[in-house]
Amino acid sequence: MSRTAELTSLGRPAARAGEERLRLRLFGAMEAAAANGDSALPNGRKTRALLAMLALAAPRPVSRAWIAETLWSGRPEEQARGSLRQEIHRLLDCLGPLGPEVLAIGREQIALRPGTTWIDVAEVLRATPAMPEALRLIGGELLADLSGLDPAADLWLAGERNRVRSHARAVAEALLAEQTTPDGMITAAQQLLAIDQTHEGAWRALIHAYAVRGERGLAIEAFGRCRAALAQALDALPSDETRELLAEIRSGNAPPLKNRSPIAAPPQVRSGRRLGVLPLQNFGEDSHGRGGAGELAIVIAEEITSALTPFRWLDLVSCSALARFATETRDETALRRAFGLDFLVDGTLQRQRTTAGDMHRVTLRLIDLHAGNHIAWVQRFDHRADDPLGLQDRVAALAAARIDLEAQHLEIRRAAQPQASAAGRVERDISAYEAMLRARGLMFRLDRTQFLAAGSLLDLAAELDPDYAAPRAEIAIWNALLIAQGWATNPEEARARAAAAAQQAIAIDPQDARAFAIAGYIKSALARRHDEALAFSRRAVTLNPNLPLAWGLAGITELGRGDLTAAEQRFARYKELVPLDPQAFVIDLGLALLAFLRGDFETTAVLAREISEIRPSFRAVYPMHLAALGHLGRNADAAQVRARFGHLDPGHSVVSILDQCLLSRAADRDLLAEGLRLAGVPELPAR
Repeated sequence: MSRTAELTSLGRPAARAGEERLRLRLFGAMEAAAANGDSALPNGRKTRALLAMLALAAPRPVSRAWIAETLWSGRPEEQARGSLRQEIHRLLDCLGPLGPEVLAIGREQIALRPGTTWIDVAEVLRATPAMPEALRLIGGELLADLSGLDPAADLWLAGERNRVRSHARAVAEALLAEQTTPDGMITAAQQLLAIDQTHEGAWRALIHAYAVRGERGLAIEAFGRCRAALAQALDALPSDETRELLAEIRSGNAPPLKNRSPIAAPPQVRSGRRLGVLPLQNFGEDSHGRGGAGELAIVIAEEITSALTPFRWLDLVSCSALARFATETRDETALRRAFGLDFLVDGTLQRQRTTAGDMHRVTLRLIDLHAGNHIAWVQRFDHRADDPLGLQDRVAALAAARIDLEAQHLEIRRAAQPQASAAGRVERDISAYEAMLRARGLMFRLDRTQFLAAGSLLDLAAELDPDYAAPRAEIAIWNALLIAQGWATNPEEARARAAAAAQQAIAIDPQDARAFAIAGYIKSALARRHDEALAFSRRAVTLNPNLPLAWGLAGITELGRGDLTAAEQRFARYKELVPLDPQAFVIDLGLALLAFLRGDFETTAVLAREISEIRPSFRAVYPMHLAALGHLGRNADAAQVRARFGHLDPGHSVVSILDQCLLSRAADRDLLAEGLRLAGVPELPAR
């Protein structure tokens, strides 16, 4: 279809196309054409990126400084600006006579002149449920040929892709929700799937509509395509809801369209907590030359911001926006007002000479702006000065993991405090996020009464916000702990609830690394399906390589499989990211199990004793402690541990312990069973 015909098909007058000097297509590989059809696409990728930046910002002008720091983030400012000037000249040469008509070039800003350029993305962003025709212009990923230009450009491009996709998806979802006939639903679902191939709500609508139209074969085929799309993109399976729909269709009992909601809303930041990272203040010697250390201070802050991005509960403020504001003031109160911040990270960068050579020292602090600008966390990182890339990677990873941990603990403590209304009454209306936080605060105390209360809070959170993934993941881990503590009146039902909740979490938010980590743990610890669990673990660390829980639970899965070397590597990464996690007793038990399987019974006994002293009600640690003491021949110590274990689980036995054990190798299970017998644990439960 020609561009003129395309415009006409969108309900706009064809005559207007003649007024537009340049036409840009940004979906898929970038295209640029003059009104007469001649190509105007620049040859250089950076020149194309410059034109794309102007197009995606149009009609607003774009700062030269921002373009320079985005396309050449690794260069000093003057060099970056010089490179930008060259690309502007190349763009003007490529556009020829169109250049002055289309481009408005100023000393500090550049823009596309209003009304001179047709842009497919602009048409899509103007689409509404009442006028959705422009969604047909989406054909492939936005600027698919411009990835990998520069780390900062990749971040910008990811943000633009998400912005455009989110708008298009919202319009397509609204359009699908309005459909009442099978034909309309099929068309709308296919359009939504063209935007987001992993949208399970759209797949369900398509499957359902085919079935209602009497085309059961097409419905089953659509389920197969849904399963393939989820497996390829997310390494996930269709949710229980989708599988139940297929079962109903196979049985010939497809429900009416009005009885099933086809849409699942896109995941959002439910907490509303905003965090920003200020560029570090540079002190000390600088042997890199003018601007070197100052540039490094900015890059480190940007890397920390990028590393925090996968933590789904945080809403992050652009580092460059904070940097521009910070040139005038670094006052925390002013920053909070200007950007709506809840947490602020700032720090210093120093270069020092030591006997071991030149070192960079980064000092970071987390400021809780809700609590009178209280400094909640401070940490120092030292690294060789001749390895700036290593410094950036190491500081960003460790800082992101520890900032997330500290900020969440602040939120949990804050949620545990009753909020009084102006009249002095305690407010009972809470959000799903707040209910989940309160549950987390109660759950890991391992007090039975508080633990059961946490379960009720998690159910409330899931009820308040059915499309919120995080409470579902917590429900899964809550049921796993319920079984491990021996508090489940029906363990099989609890296992089923845990598995269902984990599957729901990853279906709701396929980008939530924590949900994937917990889903893998459920498959490993409760079902011994370690190979399936491994796929989920790998997905979790791919989505967020700085999530400690993902590494720790992956280590437990590797123990279940019997790969001790892989388990040790994952536990080491967990401990590197968060050496002091107050809720680490589950992972610490994994470390004790690793030592046990290697025959280091003394280390196992020491670790198990430390865990039981900190968490005496943690039932799962006692079998490991007893087995180690049994192999060591320490019968008196074993008798004391056996007595404490008896208070928590009066009917424990070798058989009941092995039934809950995640180990799959026969040799590992035999080693555990033999240690338990030597420690005096009965083979079978007492009648």
